[in-house]
Order: sequence, then C-alpha cells, then structure tokens
Amino acid sequence: MTEHELKTWPKYFEAIITGKKNFDIRRSGDMCDRRFLTGDTLLLREWNPESEEYTGRKFCVNVDSVYKDFPWGGIVGGYVVMSISPVDR
Repeated sequence: MTEHELKTWPKYFEAIITGKKNFDIRRSGDMCDRRFLTGDTLLLREWNPESEEYTGRKFCVNVDSVYKDFPWGGIVGGYVVMSISPVDR
C-alpha cells in the first residue's frame, strides 16, 4: 500500500470532503510516475491554481477500487477512475 500526496483544486476538494464526490480520476501507470492500486491512500492537499499555492487544507481517503481500460471508451488511456472513501482516523 502506498500513500500518494495529490494537489486537488478547491471545487473538487470541497466536493470530496462533503461526501458529494466519491471518486477521483488521475493518470496512472506506465505513462506517468504513479501507479494507483486498491488499498492505497490519497493525501489530498487543496491547491489554489490562481495563486499556485496550497491552501493548507488536507484530507485523506482510501482507494477502495481502481477501474481502467474501459472498452466502451469515455476514459482516455493512461487514466484510472478510483472509488474513494474517507480514512477513519
């Protein structure tokens, strides 16, 4: 299991911490420096793209499942959809 630290834009960060968004889509695999797997943890750090700075807010989630290679299309190759849930701490 790996913990990944990720920049997350404010509107997506807020949707995740309020429970309105329970998935994330990221690059994964051979075409990037990360490989997301079921059982990993994501440390989401809120990132303000306008100021190009972290806001200081953090939230940790579990990767419950990872979906890739969609034969019907919709997700570009090299990307995964992860089902996520808050870490109980």
